[in-house]
Amino acid sequence: MSKNKLLSGILLFVLIASTTAMNAQQTTAINQELNAQQQRIVAISALAATGDLDGLKAQLGAGLDAGLTINEIKELLVQLYAYCGFPRSLNGISTFMKVLEERKANGIQDPIGKEILLTNDLSDNYERGRKLLEVLTKKPQPKPAPGFGEFAPRIDAFLKEHLFADVFDSDVLSYQQRELITIAALAAMPGVASQLQAHLKMGMNTGLTESQLVQVAGVIETFISRTQANSLREILAKPIVSVIETDMMIRIAELEIVLDYLGEYKAILKEEAARSVQLEPGVIAIFPMYEKEKPTQIRLIEVYANQAAYQSHLKTPHFQHYKTSTLKMVKSLKLINMAGLDPETMLNVFKKLK
Repeated sequence: MSKNKLLSGILLFVLIASTTAMNAQQTTAINQELNAQQQRIVAISALAATGDLDGLKAQLGAGLDAGLTINEIKELLVQLYAYCGFPRSLNGISTFMKVLEERKANGIQDPIGKEILLTNDLSDNYERGRKLLEVLTKKPQPKPAPGFGEFAPRIDAFLKEHLFADVFDSDVLSYQQRELITIAALAAMPGVASQLQAHLKMGMNTGLTESQLVQVAGVIETFISRTQANSLREILAKPIVSVIETDMMIRIAELEIVLDYLGEYKAILKEEAARSVQLEPGVIAIFPMYEKEKPTQIRLIEVYANQAAYQSHLKTPHFQHYKTSTLKMVKSLKLINMAGLDPETMLNVFKKLK
């Protein structure tokens, strides 16, 4: 074999091996999934941002079980104040304190994690924040920011000096984790599509893949709503999932209640309906009413995402408590299955009730 042929063969082998390795890396990146800790970060951030403290409590425990440290979750909840306000951030922190107390009482010792250090150098926070934002956006950041920064310089200063210099610059969480927190919170809240779009780009700049962001939408659908998940899917140019399913279940329940138990029954029903809608993603509505002229005649409008959601509802502790507690109070019960004349209008039924 000539020397030139040998070199050509070696070069061809290296080229094929490099191409194979590159394709393997790209496939891994494209198909990379959110790990258990990342899924809990998304769930905790979304639930805290929307104020669902019951759901948040469960996911805080799940986050600790998945390996998130106490200080990582603290930093997550602190960061959220910039996106959903101090009240919900503080409520989240208070809920976390209760979770830790309960776990400690049960003998669970959760790792504290990396120490949270407060920045002492406040000499030029604006410049530190501006440079960090350049890292996240991979774009030059003029001083002040064009548009809103020129119109309202103080908000530009707050964003650079505090959010990005003080909050984001803490290394207890990585930039990727912080972007995941922000994306989850914004995806869970209506009316912030432009900010969500900006942070999706920043998130991808930190290494989040499109596949992972699609999975974020799935977590949002599970813990918040399909409507909010679809807002993220639309920005990612992915197919949205219809809110109205072919086997959506709509029903009217007609009940007559024993007069002596009416007050007690209404209190139990009110609690059960509220918890069902709050805790179960598949329960679209349970709306109790009574006839003005006949207060013992109770009517319920019930809407479930599908048959599976209804069957799941029947097994929940709050429904079981309602069922067993009110057996002696219900004189008669009639369940009437309904179908919408125009299912598409259902999307607008409750839109005017703010």
